[in-house]
Amino acid sequence: MSRAIRTMSSFFSSDTELVRAEIAAAAARMIAEDGVDYATAKRKAARLVLGNNKVRGDVLPDNAQVEEEVRLYNALFFSDTQPARLLHLRQLAVRVMEELADFRPHLTGAALNGTAGEHSDVHLQLFADSPKEVEIFLMDRGIDFDVSESAHFNRYEDPVETLSFLWGEDAVHLAVYETDDLRGSGRKSGSGQRERADIDTVRALVGAAMRKQED
Repeated sequence: MSRAIRTMSSFFSSDTELVRAEIAAAAARMIAEDGVDYATAKRKAARLVLGNNKVRGDVLPDNAQVEEEVRLYNALFFSDTQPARLLHLRQLAVRVMEELADFRPHLTGAALNGTAGEHSDVHLQLFADSPKEVEIFLMDRGIDFDVSESAHFNRYEDPVETLSFLWGEDAVHLAVYETDDLRGSGRKSGSGQRERADIDTVRALVGAAMRKQED
């Protein structure tokens, strides 16, 4: 490869990285400000940055890059409110997980990875022989819930039933997996972050945050 071709290749690589970073920053703002989901935020951000031009797959940032931008955005614009909101959601998660202990609950999503804000909900993964078990559990306690589907954390598997309800003013979503799925749930994301955490881990996160408040 000639020097000219190598230089041109480096230029386009650098240009792509700049566009990707711009899309990630725009998507992060939508997520932090409006509670938009990652896929929608990236799609809208790409249109905002690139207009109606066709978007190449390699231009879109991955979720890890967007997540990091959400952290930066929260630190810049919501440093006075976001930590308290995150702590509140984690404390709520512990209370709900205690109630659902028989279904081996695990916390996931923004309340786990630390990016939760004003529009974030509590997302739990349960592991049961059947979603009906969880439905009956909720009905016996007079909890009204909606039923939908969520993508399986293993993208090759069918979607899983998800039960959503309000706990006070906050929404809680329970994605109900089969018991055997628990064996494959310990993997970390591509960025090395834990994708789900059991109740002891969440309690530890809450305890650390409360100690930090006292310092």
